[in-house]
Amino acid sequence: MLQDYLPIVFLGIFAVLFAAINLGLTHLLGPKRPNRVKLSVYESGVKPIGDARQRFTIRFDLIAMLFIIFDIEVVFLYPWAVIFKKMSQSDGLFILIEMLVFIGILFLGYIYAWKKGGLTWD
Repeated sequence: MLQDYLPIVFLGIFAVLFAAINLGLTHLLGPKRPNRVKLSVYESGVKPIGDARQRFTIRFDLIAMLFIIFDIEVVFLYPWAVIFKKMSQSDGLFILIEMLVFIGILFLGYIYAWKKGGLTWD
């Protein structure tokens, strides 16, 4: 049983070694001529204005967390949708109600975040 996974393990080891060797060789053999233009920040061809180390609002983190929560919902919905047709002959109603409860709880969480102002951008 474990021998079935040996090619995958070898492929993973080969990929990591290949990437590490390429990065190491690039670092060792690549040209090292830093100058002012190469060390400057490049942002779509626009010259940077101000300090790059300024604080940003916590809204970015909140939006990212909400995105992750509602994006993970798809991870649970996809397998359910795949097996729903097979299971509909025996336990179809139970599985449907179970998923509707799951979506309802997520919808309540979405409304809660909306009412608390988590989705507004100030």
